[in-house]
Formats: sequence, structure tokens, C-alpha cells
Amino acid sequence: MRILVTGGAGFIGSNFIRHILMKYPDYEIINLDKLTYAGNLENLAELKNNKCYRFVKGDIADPKIVAKCVKETQIVVNFAAETHVDRSIVNAGNFIKTNVFGTYTLLEAAKKNNISKYIQVSTDEVYGSIEKGAFKEADNLKPSSPYSASKASSDLLALSYYTTYQLPVIITRSSNNFGPYQFPEKVIPLFITNILEEKPVPLYGDGQNVRDWVYVLDNCEAIDQVMHKGKAGEIYNIGGSNELANIELTKKILELLGKSDEFIQPVTDRLGHDRRYALDCFKLRSEMGWKPQHDFNQALQKTIDWYKANQQWWKKLKK
Repeated sequence: MRILVTGGAGFIGSNFIRHILMKYPDYEIINLDKLTYAGNLENLAELKNNKCYRFVKGDIADPKIVAKCVKETQIVVNFAAETHVDRSIVNAGNFIKTNVFGTYTLLEAAKKNNISKYIQVSTDEVYGSIEKGAFKEADNLKPSSPYSASKASSDLLALSYYTTYQLPVIITRSSNNFGPYQFPEKVIPLFITNILEEKPVPLYGDGQNVRDWVYVLDNCEAIDQVMHKGKAGEIYNIGGSNELANIELTKKILELLGKSDEFIQPVTDRLGHDRRYALDCFKLRSEMGWKPQHDFNQALQKTIDWYKANQQWWKKLKK
């Protein structure tokens, strides 16, 4: 089996590649990544001489390089995306180009080459905010930011290729991921690294925005199962069942690092900041028996330990 993983030098993509090659040593992976600021080949340095792994530098919005890579593979797993909400508020253009046009380019190549499965990796943010309960896969999309709107657009585009062309598209939508190799602009690695540098942690608004957290390796296992067992045309929610207000998360990180609440620095709230995300994952659990294997508190400690032990990795990124 040969898989094209796009955005494989990023946080979730690099963890997914390691997961697949460890679990299926006879699989081959082509990693197509543009190596923007969040793409880092050091994330996969240990695979440099692995015969089952090949890196190709390129943009998923480039039809020529995409066509060449897709032609060599049976499955496409699309992680490539601009993902940071704050950046999308400042400049939405890059998000439209990569997340929408890039997805279109991949879908066209997949259609022409009779790909056996196309996995579009998406986010819970496409649903928007929910006051009570949890979103199911069939619920309406109501994205709030240019980032989430671009992801919702790519989801709908992918599903249209299933309906119109019978392209075997599957979509996964996960809650907030955390773990090793996450670029230090996202909240957990930003707060951990700031505290390690004796710097304050910038907490948006009143800190009561709620997010569900899933350890990155649990998400990788879920995508793995969807890739092997998922049904074409379907959407699968992936959540960790670890809902926390941002202030609670911040205090947990401070406690684990032996610091006081004095490090918390309230900042002006983000524009269009969704209040709460929550996913109903019954479909994935009932059809495939998937459930998170990592306890949140233990996984958070493991993540902190990783950033402590790999300061050379993140310090140059923060510059």
C-alpha cells in the first residue's frame, strides 16, 4: 500500500506518518509538503533513511506536482492546511488558496487517477459554536472565522466529488489536538514554552471559552481506522471527551510546571471567538470501536515533558 500524505511535515501529519510506518512496516508513504513556517522536516528526521518513506517538497495547489504524486499512490490523506485562526483573521487569502484551491487540485488529481480512498482531514470548527449538547456529523455548518470557513468549503467540495464523480471521499473532523511537535503558536505549546521561558501566558477574554482536547496519537489512530474501514461519502467526528474552559487548561499547565496564576496575562478577546466546541463521536465508536487510549492529564504531562526535553526544537521556531 502506498499513501500520499499531504502536509506530513506538520504537527498531526508527522505524527500520523510515524504511526502508520510503525504499525504497518510494509506500507510506503510519500510526504508532500510545501514547508511553510509550520512545516518542519526535523519532525521526521528519524525517517530520513527509511526506504518506505519519501519526502517531496511542493504545494498542494500546484497541479503538476500533485498529479505526479497522486499517480504513484492508492490513498490520499490530506492534512495540508493553513490552520491558525489568528493568522486567518489578518490575512484570509492564504487560507483560501491552500485549504480550498489546494483541496480542489488534490480532488482533481484523485479523480483522474482512480484513487481508492481520499481522506479529507478537517476540524470541529466548521460546525461553529454550540451552547449545549454536541455536534453530529449531519449537523449544519456555521463557521465563524476565515480559517473554519475555508475548511468547511473544502469539506463541501470534497463531498461534491463523491456525489458527482463517485470519488471515494471520507472526511474526519477532530477536536483540538495536542502533543509533541506542535508549532508553538497554538495554545498548549505556546503556554508551555512561554512558562519555560519565564514569560506570561496570553489568555483571551474571560478564559471561559470551552474546547475538547484529543491527544494527537488518538486522532492518528482514528484516522487510520477510518482510512481502512470507513465508508465512502461519510463524515466521522473524532473527539477526546476532554472539555475544558481555557482558564482551566491554563491553570493545569501552570500547576504541572510548578508556577502560580501570576503568569496569566488577560488579553483582548479574538474576533469572532467561538464559545464552545463539542463533538458527538458515537458514529466512530459504534462502527469501528475506536475510543481515546490516552488519559488527558497523563498526555498533558507527557507533552510538557517533550517540550522540556526538546527546547532546541522549539526555541528557534519561536524566534
